[in-house]
Amino acid sequence: MACSSNWWRAPVYFTVSVLLAFLAISTALRSLPRDNSLPTKTTIAPLLLDASSALRKSGFNIIATLLQITPEIFISSPHSTIFAIPDSSIANASHTSWLLKHLFQYHASPLQLSMKDLLKKHRGSCFPTLFHGKNVALTKVDEKERVVEINHVLVSHPDIFLNGPLTIHGVLGPFTSMDPRYVNQGWDHIQAPICDSNLSLVSEAIATKNVVEWTHVIRLLSSKGFVSFAIGLNSVLDGILYDKMKLNSVTVFAPPEFSFVASASSLLEKIVRFHILPRKLTYMELASLPANATLCTLAPDHDLEISKAVNITQELMINQVKIVAPNMFESKKFVIHGISQAFKLGELPNTSR
Repeated sequence: MACSSNWWRAPVYFTVSVLLAFLAISTALRSLPRDNSLPTKTTIAPLLLDASSALRKSGFNIIATLLQITPEIFISSPHSTIFAIPDSSIANASHTSWLLKHLFQYHASPLQLSMKDLLKKHRGSCFPTLFHGKNVALTKVDEKERVVEINHVLVSHPDIFLNGPLTIHGVLGPFTSMDPRYVNQGWDHIQAPICDSNLSLVSEAIATKNVVEWTHVIRLLSSKGFVSFAIGLNSVLDGILYDKMKLNSVTVFAPPEFSFVASASSLLEKIVRFHILPRKLTYMELASLPANATLCTLAPDHDLEISKAVNITQELMINQVKIVAPNMFESKKFVIHGISQAFKLGELPNTSR
């Protein structure tokens, strides 16, 4: 009983901490000069109340609360569109209040964009947000199926609220990685798409730079029991997608157990990349390579090495690890080989405490 009697305190403590943090933000914001042409909290109070109620009905409780307390974060122009982040994406955030403010600003636009408006735009078009002029991009638009993805994130709850100058949609997750490496830099290095002066993706930078069917790869890995590695790959996929290198094809070495999913994100990304080659090599192609040949991976300065088992069969091994399921999955753009265990990356930091 002693372990379970305080179960209710966690959500209460979190709610209180969030409210206090954003009350501090609100106070700071109110101390700044304000454009008199913009709507004030007093003038739009009924609208905010209705919008918050609609958000709560759809399960976006945290954004609903913040919209009532500090609408200045989301509304800085006569018209606004808010993309509500799920509670689950915010509840575990350990960032300071001003960093969270920047995150929310990246999910608000000074434009009024209903689902109908979004469906009229073409894939690759961009629109501005309230965060330092950073843009977001429509990476998928299917008018027939009424599907829209922004920065590869699905608009899961379209038109939660449509009233006057305010439009609100719910999204499946944040538009940018919440990796501490980016957060610690104050979101200045937020992974925003590169758009030209006409607000279009430069050379379809997001949509076509990586042509590998990563979602399909992750699903295939999960279906065959490589769940922990699939989770790890999915966790670091943003970094791979936004890499400067254009990936036309890949080779994935999938271990059955991947304990590194609990590691720090920077370490996890390095180890996952260490299991991926930036080109497709089938088992036969790998076997045709000489012993000790090196294989470049997605992890900079960390290569794999072809090794042959010292026995009659001359089994093919990579970094002394056996390929137990060669060509497990193959398409024109990727091939997945099952390996007996994860590759060991040299000079790993001691993560034990």
